[in-house]
Amino acid sequence: MRYFINLAYKGTNYFGWQFQPNDISVQQVVEEKMSILLNQPIEVLGCGRTDRGVHASKYYLHFDFVNEFPKNFMYRMNQLLPKDIAFRSIHRVADDAHARFDAISRSYTYHILFDKSPFQYDTHSRIMYADRMDLKILQQAADILLEYKEFTPFCKTNADNRTMLCDITVAKWILKPNGEGFEFHVTSDRFLRGMIRLIVGMCVNVAMGKLDMADVRKALDTQTLLTRSWSAPPEGLFLSDVRYPYI
Repeated sequence: MRYFINLAYKGTNYFGWQFQPNDISVQQVVEEKMSILLNQPIEVLGCGRTDRGVHASKYYLHFDFVNEFPKNFMYRMNQLLPKDIAFRSIHRVADDAHARFDAISRSYTYHILFDKSPFQYDTHSRIMYADRMDLKILQQAADILLEYKEFTPFCKTNADNRTMLCDITVAKWILKPNGEGFEFHVTSDRFLRGMIRLIVGMCVNVAMGKLDMADVRKALDTQTLLTRSWSAPPEGLFLSDVRYPYI
């Protein structure tokens, strides 16, 4: 029988979600703790990869298990897991359901602070002179993305993506409710490797006057790299939502 688990994690102490042979990953910790409680080797498959230092406020994995779950399984799992990983809910799904391939959309949120914060330094990015950026210009740069379906300029070099096609339906900058920074919200059916951080970097460079919007359009029209490319720091990025047709 197959199950989905909805979880959240703070990625600061991990080298991403995906298992790494020589470094600690979220997947490794989850598999180890689940194997202990369920008393058998457990392998999980996640809804996607997150880079080193990137967080997830809503993430899904799937795994197969045919036995009866221990009493208070979710509570006991959260007792075993470290403080920076939390299981939220478990769902019985069809045996062919797939956490990665069945997702119909993914959403990310990127957080930028104007001032240094001792409490949010590892979950927000502090970008110098961010408070001088014009929200309208940030949004104008993001709006360009909605006109295109192919995004070679916003993919890490040497990535293994088979296609650069993505259907971006949301690309929106907002001022944080308390006015202490900006948030960028983006939704698509899929994302390329490193895509959101490169998009944030592009918008910031445009708002800072370091990159022209005409250059952004030219790069997208020709599917070539930007004249000035910058990947925003990982700590401000959260995978914030994953949608399925059956959950």
